[in-house]
Amino acid sequence: MHTGPYDTETATIDRLRSFLDTGGYAVAGRHHEIYLSNPGRTAPEAMRTIIRYPVKQGS
Repeated sequence: MHTGPYDTETATIDRLRSFLDTGGYAVAGRHHEIYLSNPGRTAPEAMRTIIRYPVKQGS
């Protein structure tokens, strides 16, 4: 889960990919995002986005 403005998602994605590498998993496709907050009603620092990747075991 990414919390914060959309333009800071890169740091969250980097941490997620590092976690997958450390755990012996690899990304198996493109990620997709599920937006839980309304940008017209939510402060940028409170925005929440689920970032999901398909994964597979191994590199």
